Amino acid sequence: MTIINFTPIEAFLGGLIIGFSVVLFYIANGRIAGISGIVNNSIFSNVNRFDNILFVIGLVIGPMLYKIIINPEINFNISNSIPLLIAAGFLVGVGTKIGSGCTSGHGICGISRFSKRSIVATLIFMISAILTVFIKGLL
Repeated sequence: MTIINFTPIEAFLGGLIIGFSVVLFYIANGRIAGISGIVNNSIFSNVNRFDNILFVIGLVIGPMLYKIIINPEINFNISNSIPLLIAAGFLVGVGTKIGSGCTSGHGICGISRFSKRSIVATLIFMISAILTVFIKGLL
């Protein structure tokens, strides 16, 4: 059975909220809202550390509040394997360092600035994701 998850209104509203958040973050801090950079700076830099930590906390708490207050029916499970989560986090961290950013930095902030590097990076992210889903569907 194929499940089609087509929610254009929610996707549009989510995009508006993300876009507004990126603009607000830039206006307030003069920096691009790339998540990997913010996480990296919250750990390894003393510059704007408190702001960066608050941003990361908001990324964690926001979806939790949404699930508790707005839609408690949401049920998800990423993985029960702690070693797998650690390895995945490590690989994502290495990838974002090699690629000089993550999907939020390149895909949202970089493309909106017409950065050629961000456009190429985002195309690679998307092609990799599409191939992964396709291959996983074959297994």
